[in-house]
Amino acid sequence: MISNLAQARLSKSYQGLGTVIDLTIFGSQDESLLFESHQLIQHYEKLFTVNRTASEVLSISDKAGIEPVQVSSAVYSLVKKATETSLEHFGFNVAIGPLVKLWHIGFKDARVPTDEEMSQKMQLISPENIRLNQQDQSVFLEKSGMELDLGAIAKGYIADRISDFWKSRAVQSGIINLGGNLLLLGEAAHQADKKWRVGIRNPLLATDETIAILTTGASSVVTSGISERTFTAGGKTYHHIINPETGYPHETEIVSVTVLTEASIEGEIETTRLFFAETVPKNYNYSAIIAYRDKSLSLVNFDEKNIQITNSEFYIKEIL
Repeated sequence: MISNLAQARLSKSYQGLGTVIDLTIFGSQDESLLFESHQLIQHYEKLFTVNRTASEVLSISDKAGIEPVQVSSAVYSLVKKATETSLEHFGFNVAIGPLVKLWHIGFKDARVPTDEEMSQKMQLISPENIRLNQQDQSVFLEKSGMELDLGAIAKGYIADRISDFWKSRAVQSGIINLGGNLLLLGEAAHQADKKWRVGIRNPLLATDETIAILTTGASSVVTSGISERTFTAGGKTYHHIINPETGYPHETEIVSVTVLTEASIEGEIETTRLFFAETVPKNYNYSAIIAYRDKSLSLVNFDEKNIQITNSEFYIKEIL
């Protein structure tokens, strides 16, 4: 039986974070909740973006090799988390900004860099050259030309903050959709079994066709794939996920990774970890769906009854 909570449903869509943002709450008709949520998203975007003329993160890069920059607690905590994760050297690298801007995949001026350009930028992406000062909340990039890029982790941080805000306002059930980053709060009030249904998009097509539908309780569902931003040059297609070890888009048979976690920021990190991993780490703690170029799927820590394959071309390769 569907609860009365589902009868009061409020949804709004916004543009932001380079995508379409969809916010849905159940059990309330208070539009100010969604308005304030959108304002909060805009606030964090202004702090973290590197695609505008100014932001706190850009101010750090502007002073690279010159002096430390004192930043807000939000920027400091996210840069700290991103730096600590980068020092694990599994593919995630917050200092990859110079390479991202060199390729500029996803923009009209995207191109394949020369070997000389690549060599120069590769000297500027070491996370070991990021200095954090907890006492005054400052960040210093030791080499001139270094640039931070929080694009691989910022959506997760923002989704978690919106979730915190909703909980503080007694929202019991809701959906935060930041485009590839989905956070499901509470029970699915509109479903008889109170479980959420999430469709996994076909990563080989620019459509909304699904390859699988998963059933889950409250969780973050983050998907990352090679079809999100691409460009073609010399008959070859390049995607936006750059390998900091080579400077080139990462070559892999994986086309998308979906990871379920409690905190959305962890989901962002784990999609990158699995995308770069040759094999799933032993004793891996999260549930994940990995789609491959050969149209197969690997299910990691998934109970088969919680996933429905909707496209027969994508078959289960192995249960891990």
